[in-house]
Amino acid sequence: MKLQQLLSYTRKAVDEYSMIQEGDHIAVGISGGKDSLTLLYALHGLKRFYPQKFELSAVTVDLGYEDCDFSPVKSLCRELDVPYHIVKTDISRILFEERKESNPCSLCAKMRKGALNQAVKEMGCNKVAYAHHKDDIVETMLLSLIFEGRFYSFSPKTYLDRMELTVIRPIMFVDEADVIGFKNKYNLPVVKSRCPVDGYTKRQYAKELVKQLNTEHPGVKQRMFTAILNGNISGWPERILHVR
Repeated sequence: MKLQQLLSYTRKAVDEYSMIQEGDHIAVGISGGKDSLTLLYALHGLKRFYPQKFELSAVTVDLGYEDCDFSPVKSLCRELDVPYHIVKTDISRILFEERKESNPCSLCAKMRKGALNQAVKEMGCNKVAYAHHKDDIVETMLLSLIFEGRFYSFSPKTYLDRMELTVIRPIMFVDEADVIGFKNKYNLPVVKSRCPVDGYTKRQYAKELVKQLNTEHPGVKQRMFTAILNGNISGWPERILHVR
């Protein structure tokens, strides 16, 4: 996927769900993975021509794993002229040494988001961008159906009352395969995850299930995504089509 196509998908999401307003200061949550680095490129590119002017910063929550070097991300942010902040935490030690969690994902996500949102507020940002793509949205819906018995996926835009912060997901229309292509084409400086349960989660199960379904029934992932967009899910904003 070329940058121009990424920007087209990003603008579609931003326009259809009114994600960006004049004067916003948006923090991009950077894990160091391919998705968040692609999102950084997307918003940096959009910033150059989007009619509503906005500021951009980047922030990483360092979970405290050894040998996790974010200096390549720091160099990229310097190259793009995007202010970059690293928040040091002991989340990995708390999860695996103190609590010895066998299923740490839910608690890790909660602690990570808490640290990220707090840092974003302290940086003076009013919005934070998460790097969830189309596959994430479909996988979340499947996980909700299978394990919770409800038709749900996270919203393109969510206002967090307690934090007075808006979460946006600008690459929601991008397929993970295109993210991988973008990462390879532009040599994104991916920082490998050091999490010991990476690849052994319920989300990985959902990812493989979607892949299998789409192989057996070509186009099923897109149809599931369309069902989500049209599903009147509670908490989702109104979709504005035919934006000029």
